[in-house]
Amino acid sequence: MRFLGRMLLTLGLFAGPTALHAQGNWPERPITLIVPYAAGGYTDLVGRLTARYLEKTLGKSVIVDNRAGAGGIVGTQAVASSPPDGYTLCVCSVGAISVAPFAQKISYDPLKDLAPVGIVSTIVQAVIVKKDLPVNSPAELVAYAKANPGKLNYGSAGAGGLTHYAAELFEARTGTLMVHIPYKGGAPATTAVMAGDVDLSFANMTDALPQIEAGTVRGIAVTSRERSPYLPNLPSIHETVAPDFLVETWNGVLVAPKTPEAIISKLSDALIKMADDPEIKEQMRKAGATTVKNTPAQFRAQIEQEMAQWKPLVAEIVAKEQAKEKGQANRN
Repeated sequence: MRFLGRMLLTLGLFAGPTALHAQGNWPERPITLIVPYAAGGYTDLVGRLTARYLEKTLGKSVIVDNRAGAGGIVGTQAVASSPPDGYTLCVCSVGAISVAPFAQKISYDPLKDLAPVGIVSTIVQAVIVKKDLPVNSPAELVAYAKANPGKLNYGSAGAGGLTHYAAELFEARTGTLMVHIPYKGGAPATTAVMAGDVDLSFANMTDALPQIEAGTVRGIAVTSRERSPYLPNLPSIHETVAPDFLVETWNGVLVAPKTPEAIISKLSDALIKMADDPEIKEQMRKAGATTVKNTPAQFRAQIEQEMAQWKPLVAEIVAKEQAKEKGQANRN
């Protein structure tokens, strides 16, 4: 038994330095960066900018893997259940992290099953409507929706995502009723507004701004508390029809739980430097976004704060949604 104990101790001594050596040499092979939305939207843009920067900084290929579905939940789950070795990352967003746990059953706990690395950028939404909708302001949208209950429909980047819950929050705060049409990303939802397939969308600025400027859709409001410098002529919902209305989104890098701290620290350092990179800042500016510098601890604290904020709001929205479905069933 003494021999067995000495042998196990010896193996343990050898395993420790080997593991530390592997962490110190990370990355030794290509990294997969999961984008939980379809190609072409804001999160996809952030993911591809992040992948290119990490490739340059870390010296290894970073492969973007678009795994759209369920408002970002499918791709986020893939990272939560991945090996904790730093070779699977997620450019996740607030909807699948801070909102989804209170809106539906999901198979991961954002605070236990994912490890925050850092926020990459933040962005607000713009309310866009199809060109022939007789609505030019938040007040007109509310009036039109109340005069036509259940007849307006809106596209989102997916059920359970922030573009979905922004519209639900708008309905709850203004006493309106609209029909939700989910898509597999912000880009297809915006395209649906352009084509007239849906009446409106609460779209990320990346998707909305080029189309507003091109005149293919009409912007009527922004979801930030103050007006956006990218669309200064559009009022905020907060200042017009719903005081205290505020919806902002972020994209940040998360990894599997129990990923070694040395790897998380190396990734965090890269993201903090990325926020100051002139080319990255310019690309984000063109997309209507702002780069962010924060630590894993600061990122975790923000998630905790957001979850506390969204929990009662989502409960209110879900109750309203259930009442809506019950009313429709009774009419049928």
